[in-house]
Amino acid sequence: MKRLLLILLWSAYLIAVPARADEGMWIPKQAEKLNMADMQRLGLKLTAGQLYSETNPSLKDAIVIFGRGCTGEIISPQGLILTNHHCGYGAIQSVSTVENDYLRNGFWAGSLQEEIPINGLTVTFLIRMEEVTDKVLVGVGPATSEKERADIIRKNSTTIEKAATEGTHFTASVSEYFEGNTYYLLVYEVFRDVRLVGTPPESIGKFGADTDNWMWPRQTGDFSIFRVYAGPDNKPAAYSKDNKPYTPRHFLPISLDGVKKDDFAMIMGNPGSTDRYLTSWGVRMAIDETNPTRVKIRQEKLRIMDEGMEASPKVRLQYASKYAGVSNYWKYFIGQTRGLKRLNVVVKKLAIEADFKARMATNPEWKAQFGQALPMIEKAYEELANYNLARWYMVEAIMSGSDILSLAGRYNRLNELLAAKPQDAEAIKKETDRLKSGLEAAYKNYDLQVEQNMLARMLEMYHNDVAPEFRPAQLESMVKKHKGNFASLAAEVFARSNFATAAKAEAFLQKPSVKQLAADPAFMLARAFNEVNQKLQQATTEPNARLRQGNRLFVAGLKTLYPERTFYPNANRTMRLTYGTVQDYYPADAVHYNYITTTKGILEKEDPSTWEFEVPEKLKTMILNGDYGIYGNPDGSMTVNFLTNHDITGGNSGSPVLDGQGRLIGCAFDGNWEAMSGDIAYEPELQRTISVDIRYVLLIVDKFAGARHIMDELVIYKNGELIKP
Repeated sequence: MKRLLLILLWSAYLIAVPARADEGMWIPKQAEKLNMADMQRLGLKLTAGQLYSETNPSLKDAIVIFGRGCTGEIISPQGLILTNHHCGYGAIQSVSTVENDYLRNGFWAGSLQEEIPINGLTVTFLIRMEEVTDKVLVGVGPATSEKERADIIRKNSTTIEKAATEGTHFTASVSEYFEGNTYYLLVYEVFRDVRLVGTPPESIGKFGADTDNWMWPRQTGDFSIFRVYAGPDNKPAAYSKDNKPYTPRHFLPISLDGVKKDDFAMIMGNPGSTDRYLTSWGVRMAIDETNPTRVKIRQEKLRIMDEGMEASPKVRLQYASKYAGVSNYWKYFIGQTRGLKRLNVVVKKLAIEADFKARMATNPEWKAQFGQALPMIEKAYEELANYNLARWYMVEAIMSGSDILSLAGRYNRLNELLAAKPQDAEAIKKETDRLKSGLEAAYKNYDLQVEQNMLARMLEMYHNDVAPEFRPAQLESMVKKHKGNFASLAAEVFARSNFATAAKAEAFLQKPSVKQLAADPAFMLARAFNEVNQKLQQATTEPNARLRQGNRLFVAGLKTLYPERTFYPNANRTMRLTYGTVQDYYPADAVHYNYITTTKGILEKEDPSTWEFEVPEKLKTMILNGDYGIYGNPDGSMTVNFLTNHDITGGNSGSPVLDGQGRLIGCAFDGNWEAMSGDIAYEPELQRTISVDIRYVLLIVDKFAGARHIMDELVIYKNGELIKP
């Protein structure tokens, strides 16, 4: 009883206090109403209109969604984009060859004409946003089922999006906030001509690599530079040599003043996904099964890729981006599980739920309205637990396992057309031509031996760990035929499949036949797993619907039961503002971490025996000579990375770190190991954002790369004065 009372008292405090200034991913449009007083108290000098405006240039006009999952910022009047090296990694890899390996050696365009177009890369600007909750929920009532609700919302959202963009070149999407209690319309402008301007070598941009990933202290120059191009009217246009650098509504000036502890700083970006309202049942599932399963599978995928990459420079380049993506969240899931346990997040969630029930019990109307929220959530997790392991094996080992299954799965439509009676020759030709046109890209980052080894191990793990009812009959038949020898099984698949190589796929497409597809082992496996996946989706439809409804009620209840607290929505890949200060931290008893690192740490970590800690000779000479020019500190040192207590997550990578004047002081690239549970539970004393100091970025651009033409585009301040370095 005493323990329960303490939990209730603690939870009442935890929920009752307003969100701290350094916690929260806030909607910029609401800054004037919710955040300005706090931000000005900490050191902001700008107005709300300078942060976000739909009529005048503002900071939001310099922030872009870079590609599909990062943030970038415009830093010159000629459309120059700064983002992270790891955000540009896939683009840089896509234009690299063994002979011209820009990942390993770096790249700096000497002129606009030398900038390299990146096929498929986009940057997206937010034009405006407005709340449309009432419009989205027209037709939704208390008795509306979750399926009906989803259908109505989808239909209403489509109507709203169409009305917002009709007659324009803009795109739009309606996004959900607060677990479906609130909706916003976001109107975007998407540019498709983006070119690589410069990138440091991996030995700078990825210094420390996987060993230092998510860790502090760091000494990583995690940045790359691109440029967005537009047509003659400054609007989006397909790539053309006649396109011109985009003229932005706003670009970020740069400050060389550096940072000191307690300085105000803010970040605007596009955080991907958080789950701060996750309940205790969800946290337990993550700790006990989801995270360990994903770590186990990814560890094997990394081992298999690493074997191939060590043996061949070509394979190393082919798999560089894929390896980085798998590795990043392999380590993330390890750290998140560790953090959730270490910080007793289950106990804290239980305390919140207990206090929620206690408050609700004081008001019959609240109980009637929100009383089913937690029971619905609990019941949903009980049902989902039956399918959770199979679901994540399907996602990690099959859908994103060996490429041969996903490649074979691309032929489902062609199979349907070939099997149809009568056949539509024109449709078959159109589909065949589409598949042919994608062959080069499909097999560019593909090595037969790596993929064969991957298939063998992923099928073995799936077969051994997933319950029999979720194993495809096709897999069981193959396992039996090969007497449990998965290496033999995979070898036969690759020997017989039309999709094992680009040449075989091209030969098949010259004269495709439904009979060949029916006998293709990779195609049969892909179809068999797809059928199991559909069964998993069907089985989890109802519990997932119950979970969505329960979460929506729970969050609505929190906002109703705790009117004294200001709530912020989970991240959902839309623009957010977070703010706080430059801070050090204490990760453990008797351990203190300073808020900056310097180039001294680069030499302390240097290890020529591993590529992760190589130091370019030119950079080493600069460090030994203290050759930092105007970018160094008054004491002769050179800051590399710094810490703030900002609330960020994946998607914020590449986000600008800004001072109180809205000037660029850094580029955010990571979080810290001790607070990996932060996507679920923010820990103010531990959670830190790691950023590369803009002065180190410019040191590399200017003195290491000698890219003076880039420097000439920038607007730079030092001690409040406009300068030209």
